[in-house]
Amino acid sequence: MRTLKILLAASAALLPVALVARPQAAPAPAAQAQSPYSYEEVMVPMRDGARLQTVILRPRGKTGPLPILFQRTPYGVPAAAPAKVPGNQVSLDKDGYIYVYQSMRGRFKSDGVFTLSTAVHPDKPKVTDESTDAYDSIDWLVKHVKGTTGKVGMWGVSYPGFAAAVALIGPHPALKAVSPQAAWIDYWKSDDLHRNGALRLSYATDWLSMLQLDKTKDTDFQYDRYDTYDWFLSKGPVAEIDRQVFKGQVPMFTALLDHPNHDRFYTDQRWSDKLGKTTVPTLNVAGYWDQEDPWGSWQIYFKQAQNDPDHLATMVAGPWAHGWWQGPTAALGPIPYGVPSGPQFQEQIQAPFFAYWLHGTGPRPTSGVKSFQSGSWTWKSYPGWPVPGAKPTDLYLHADGSLSFTAPAASEGCRDYVSDPANPVPFRTRPMSGTYLSPDWSWWEAADQRFLQGRPDVLSYTSAPLDADLTVTGSVLAELAAATSGTDSDFVVKLIDVYPEDAVKAPEHPKPGDYAKSLNGYQLPIAMDVRRGRFLASDTTPQALVPNKVTRWDVPLREHDHVFLKGHRIMVQVQSSWFPVIDRNPQSFVPNIARATPSDFVKATQQVCAGSKIVLPVVR
Repeated sequence: MRTLKILLAASAALLPVALVARPQAAPAPAAQAQSPYSYEEVMVPMRDGARLQTVILRPRGKTGPLPILFQRTPYGVPAAAPAKVPGNQVSLDKDGYIYVYQSMRGRFKSDGVFTLSTAVHPDKPKVTDESTDAYDSIDWLVKHVKGTTGKVGMWGVSYPGFAAAVALIGPHPALKAVSPQAAWIDYWKSDDLHRNGALRLSYATDWLSMLQLDKTKDTDFQYDRYDTYDWFLSKGPVAEIDRQVFKGQVPMFTALLDHPNHDRFYTDQRWSDKLGKTTVPTLNVAGYWDQEDPWGSWQIYFKQAQNDPDHLATMVAGPWAHGWWQGPTAALGPIPYGVPSGPQFQEQIQAPFFAYWLHGTGPRPTSGVKSFQSGSWTWKSYPGWPVPGAKPTDLYLHADGSLSFTAPAASEGCRDYVSDPANPVPFRTRPMSGTYLSPDWSWWEAADQRFLQGRPDVLSYTSAPLDADLTVTGSVLAELAAATSGTDSDFVVKLIDVYPEDAVKAPEHPKPGDYAKSLNGYQLPIAMDVRRGRFLASDTTPQALVPNKVTRWDVPLREHDHVFLKGHRIMVQVQSSWFPVIDRNPQSFVPNIARATPSDFVKATQQVCAGSKIVLPVVR
């Protein structure tokens, strides 16, 4: 969520998006004069009298009126005009825009309190929220900023992506194009703060403290030990972090602990329920490997597509981590694409979208889905989603550890392992940094899973080498037939592409560490997620599991577009912890996991039984 704090801002223009620096103090006037933009800071009034800090960057040398590209953010606005055109803005600058950045209510110099609420109130026009702040800001901009065409576009990645998307609720007439990128709709479901109701522990700790501990700062949470895995384990139940460390000073973190179930605290904030007929052209963007917000932009697109008679909604997705389509991205972690997909998106999709709807130039963008397909590393266009011709195909987990499209015999039994909350499975290699304290966070979902090899609490199932390419395009689902000796449990399922042992030629003169970086035998995760047993029957009224009863566990693995190449193998891994990205399940049923006691955490024997499968949308 914090990966791109100010889209297009500041001096790190050509760096990957995840490395864009925090806003810097204003440079000396001589340095400012060299900027390709003029700089102006204003305070824009809202309907309730609050004033929001707003920066206007106007391109020098552009004649005639220009449209506005507007971004709202909680991460701070530029302190000065950038010394040069940011890399992902070059293609936009060819058309020309007035760029406007605004600190959201309660952040930095803006009035009010920042609550992180995503609720909207279209039936209560006097109540302020992020949609009304967007409306009021646009209204002020088109009336007071000189030299505009009166047309406004909104865009942004992550929180700015949500801030752009929520402007679609009762949109201002001047809002002519919106691009919500890595946006979200529901804090409980499958983006920043939870995965299917399982708390995203380390991320919630780092992100929420950064946003709420100090209004005027954007500061990373500091740990008292190097390996954050140890830090979280030492704290015990999650409530101890709120009590001992935050001391109640991070209100959203406390609220998550008070609302463990999918109650009205979350559903009342689900702003997308208020979307009606699609009237504003929308370019939704998501990354298949987005480690923060992979789900919400898809849901916005699906909701818009339900009532889109003028074909204004478009979805773009690719093998990108959070926001990396806005950088010079040409690799999925260590795996090269062979083409610069980030610049291709910026130049061939994003810039033409805004050029048509805000300038009226170029061909009208097509709707539907544009996907940079992993494995083939090529762009695909689909009329919609699900993709026509994609057939749900069952891939079975067998008791001997194999994986095949052949259904198991009736005599096949179960595999088991012991899950110990005192020794949870790490979600990435140790020692672990905090979320934003190293680049490791960006690409952990593409990390080689061999780091878990040998752990007795991780089951692996592997196919024979594929005799032909296998294309999987659509929604992937795991269906486990599983049991636990406890009364609550988690199951984590990973779909993995295993590279051949001779995928690449070894370097003739390797440097230290090169051997371990090879793609030979690399286990690339394609889809991973968690399901919490207490919510199998209901996400509002959790229920204890019956010990040792084999139950169907549906584990949604979201949307994907991937080619498993000939000679590769498919692997599925199953485990019951994913720490500390997901909080530990005590494995005994308690009313609220976050407020469990140390004695509630018990070992459990887990079984994965015949009939367990992955349902793949296979395109022939």
